[in-house]
Amino acid sequence: MPQTKFEKLFFMALTVLVSVTAFTVYNVAIAMGSMSNRVFLLAAREIPVEFTVAFILESAIVYKAAERMAFRFVDPRTDRPMVVILGITAMTICLMCPAMSFVATILYNGINCEIISNWLQKMVYNLPFAFFTQIFIIGPFVRFVFRAAFRSEAALETEG
Repeated sequence: MPQTKFEKLFFMALTVLVSVTAFTVYNVAIAMGSMSNRVFLLAAREIPVEFTVAFILESAIVYKAAERMAFRFVDPRTDRPMVVILGITAMTICLMCPAMSFVATILYNGINCEIISNWLQKMVYNLPFAFFTQIFIIGPFVRFVFRAAFRSEAALETEG
């Protein structure tokens, strides 16, 4: 998939943007007790903050750590590419879900004596959502967009 540093940053930014958007809408709907059009307006205010935190966290720590963790049980030289992708995705979820659930806890509940229990509750809600959306929706969507964007760029370079 991503080969150059620019492609890696593009892929990471797109993944974080789609993920943060989905999770922010999901968490706002949970906080409000139901889904409504108002959820999207409230989520729109939170997305820039959560995107910034998630992108910094992903690019500075999680990307390399998730790869190292995944490469303990998958081998990119011998395993099928989808197995490697799923291994890295699973480890990214294991690192990002607790971290971003903590960020969401602070944003939605503030820092108070219930912070740990609020954080654990958010993780219980977010972990299944993270797993299924990343594996079955967000990951495939981002890979599709990435291939479309960079295939057309490669085609233009070969034509020119």
